[in-house]
Amino acid sequence: MPVTIKDVAKLAGVSPSTVSRVIANHPKISQATKTKVYEAMKKLNYHPNVIARSLANRKTYTLGLILPNADEDLFENPFFIQVMRGISSYAQKKGYYIMYSYCKTEEQELKTIHHFINSKWVDGIILTTTRFKDKCVADLIKINHPFVVIGRPEENHKKVLWVDNDNVSAMYHVVHTLIMKGFKKIGFIGGEHEFTVIRDRLEGYKKALEDHGLPYYPHLVKEGNPTEKQSYHAACDILKKDKPDAIVCTDDIVAFGVLNAIDEQVDKRIAVVGFNNTPMSAYKTPSLSTVDINAETLGRYASKLLIHQLESQETESSNYIVGTKYIERESTLL
Repeated sequence: MPVTIKDVAKLAGVSPSTVSRVIANHPKISQATKTKVYEAMKKLNYHPNVIARSLANRKTYTLGLILPNADEDLFENPFFIQVMRGISSYAQKKGYYIMYSYCKTEEQELKTIHHFINSKWVDGIILTTTRFKDKCVADLIKINHPFVVIGRPEENHKKVLWVDNDNVSAMYHVVHTLIMKGFKKIGFIGGEHEFTVIRDRLEGYKKALEDHGLPYYPHLVKEGNPTEKQSYHAACDILKKDKPDAIVCTDDIVAFGVLNAIDEQVDKRIAVVGFNNTPMSAYKTPSLSTVDINAETLGRYASKLLIHQLESQETESSNYIVGTKYIERESTLL
């Protein structure tokens, strides 16, 4: 015989309606009662019927995740894997599932978002990037559909739920650290300028140079497609024109391409710093200095903010700033 909600209620010593409220994470149920019910569910190996919950509450218990990558590129950048792990861990704990889609362009993202919403497949949307004048953010605000952004939205979107690092401060600290170690001519290679994270890291780079009285050289700055191959070409272009003391990068994948370009030089004494602390950064030759942005934590907080909104729970804030940590390795120990 299959285990029913009545069996769980009997073992936990509560009513079947209380079990239903615990499954729905009702805010008025005490933590002690929730613990008793969860323990009974575990002992009986009881799993709530998601379809029945959906029909009863007109909810899908599914979150739509938009990934701004082509399918062949998605798993080359561990950042998105780490973010997805954080999103999934919190969502699973709360009884939600993830439906994801990868999109090559902003227009594809918009189309996918509307498809998710019009098909009633998801309760809320998670955007994993934000752009300058972001159409997806503007559209979701307009139709008033629950969503959260991993990335800092524009200042006028004050009601948007979002999580991010302080990317200006994080890059500022990197450049400041390099300058204190004696590096004076520092280049910058990053992703596309339309993305807020790239703008913020470039701002931190410029501000650090300015505060230390160092000149900003436009020919030492490259932005574009943040793949290892394209970043290699960007670094080669810089090295043909000039030789910086160091190059800061907006992503470890970008830094890998830069290291490949430097490896072809006669004089390899150019420091390199990446971002995201991807697993491979510690095993490169030389090992890569980088910034740990706690990507999994970003994903977990994004999931938490959105689910709290969907369940009408109060939150301390509409946004979270997740801390970063600079990790020094061989690529800057010159």
